[in-house]
Amino acid sequence: MSTSPERYTDRFERYADRHPRVVDAVLVLVVTACAIVGSGLTRPGAAPPQRDTTVLVVMGVSCLALFKHRSHPRTVTVVNAVCIVVVTALEYVLTPLLLAPVMAAMYWLTTHTGLKTARFYSVTTAAALMAASAVFDPTYASSPVPRSIGYCFWLLLPLAAGSMTRLRRAYLASVQARAEHAERTREEEARRRATEERMRIARELHDVVAHHLALANAQAGTASHFALTNPQQTKKILTSLTDTTSSALRELKATLGVLRYSSAPAAAPLEPSPGLARLPELVSACASAGLTVTVTTTGEFRPLTSGVDLTAFRIVQEALTNATKHAAADSARVHLTYKESRLLITITNDGPSGSTVAAAAPGQGFGIMGMRERAHTAGGELRAGPRPGGGFEVATSLPLPTATPEAPSEAADNSTGEEA
Repeated sequence: MSTSPERYTDRFERYADRHPRVVDAVLVLVVTACAIVGSGLTRPGAAPPQRDTTVLVVMGVSCLALFKHRSHPRTVTVVNAVCIVVVTALEYVLTPLLLAPVMAAMYWLTTHTGLKTARFYSVTTAAALMAASAVFDPTYASSPVPRSIGYCFWLLLPLAAGSMTRLRRAYLASVQARAEHAERTREEEARRRATEERMRIARELHDVVAHHLALANAQAGTASHFALTNPQQTKKILTSLTDTTSSALRELKATLGVLRYSSAPAAAPLEPSPGLARLPELVSACASAGLTVTVTTTGEFRPLTSGVDLTAFRIVQEALTNATKHAAADSARVHLTYKESRLLITITNDGPSGSTVAAAAPGQGFGIMGMRERAHTAGGELRAGPRPGGGFEVATSLPLPTATPEAPSEAADNSTGEEA
């Protein structure tokens, strides 16, 4: 919390920014009053000086020059320095009141130009005052050191005050700039996060809808083909079609559920994200649509993180969906290779070269683009394109988590148990 002096200072500076001429007029009047009072002071036991027209004109010029301190701070300082030297030559006592105009000029010079320039003008003015006092003031020789220290002190005092004001203004400006930058970056970060979330949801919806609708379409076409010739096969395909649409509804519900916040205690928990453990379901669904999928695995099994597991499943799902929709083939192969730090997944089909053009063209849809985005988001890479001998191939490399010393043995035990 700001202290009372700081609050008053802030209010004064805000008012000065809004009404600079009024503030300048008030300050010049105060400085003029100080100069008039100071011109009547004298040393103890000495007669007061006679205020002749010359000193009044000189002090009037020095005070009126202060009105130009914003546009010509150096000129105003020089004018005030010359005026105070003239007053010294007229044998007036240089009290702080009489030095008020030149001190005000030094203060504004510091705030407008900086400490280095103000220091040069202050030292030059102090040297001129000491030289004028040594020549025109008979009492200067009796105490030159204290008098010189006094001149330097009163002329360096506005430099310190001006430097503090300048630093305070710079601090306030930097605080305001940081606040504006933080606000701007906060908005940019919010927009970036919103864009990333939209892209993630779009990929999920595309994978879920495109895959299940493609399978449903293929299953419906196959059922229509066998409707008259093989009723039993038709019934089996229609049963698979029901399972496909039910799975699509469940995944849509899970995907859209993250967009809705429910604080009800009875709200049903969402299903976990799909992973490679659901490959048998995917293979079965593709088989009902007329695509035989063979899954092979090489290398020692390694558990995947949830993000990489979801990415791997979605890439395999989208590649098989493209094969179902575009490729004139009745089989596809999925090969998983576990290496030391990477999981390599290859999905291929052996359709004729001419029948895979649609699958190879990214402009036909967002499937390949979505797979590539998923792989890059998970820290991997993906390539897709026609095979030299015909057909189409999708290959991706995804990172594996660092294995602990116990992980290999546990994975081997699990693998042995499953085989048993």
